[in-house]
Amino acid sequence: MSLFFTGFLQVLFVCANTYMISKQKYMWVIIFGFLISFIWTWNVRKIAFGNIFDRIKYSVGAATGGAVGLFVSVLILGDK
Repeated sequence: MSLFFTGFLQVLFVCANTYMISKQKYMWVIIFGFLISFIWTWNVRKIAFGNIFDRIKYSVGAATGGAVGLFVSVLILGDK
């Protein structure tokens, strides 16, 4: 997986998990918590040995993932 995509996914799930925690949605918290940790195992290896451009790609993906994570969370729960 590309650095942009793994950064995007990890922060998407972190954002979504934070939202689910605030709404006390335990099943979603468990699912997203697992996915955060699973994706993290790929990210650590890639970033630890990456260069500055790898870190920038990862960070842009992570920033985008945060916004999409909030959007998806609101869609899942139907909150406005």
